[in-house]
Amino acid sequence: MVFHMKTTLNISEKVMRELKQEAARTGKTMSELVEDALRCALLKPKKNVQKVTLPAFRGGKPRVDISNRELLYEVMEER
Repeated sequence: MVFHMKTTLNISEKVMRELKQEAARTGKTMSELVEDALRCALLKPKKNVQKVTLPAFRGGKPRVDISNRELLYEVMEER
C-alpha cells in the first residue's frame, strides 16, 4: 500500500506558472512533476567514479594560417 502525504510548499509565481504549463503539456499532475523533480534532486551521486586520463597528442606546427581561405582549401584538397 502506498501512502501519500500532503504538504505546503512556497513556490515562486514564475516556477508555479512553468509547472502548470508543463503539467498541461505532458498530461501529468503538478504533484507528479514535483515528485519526479524531487526524486531526481535526491539521487545520490555514484561513489568511486574513476577519472580517466585521456592521451595528449602533439600535432606539430600548423601547416596553414586558417584565416587564409585559399591556402586552407589547397592544403585540404591535398589529401
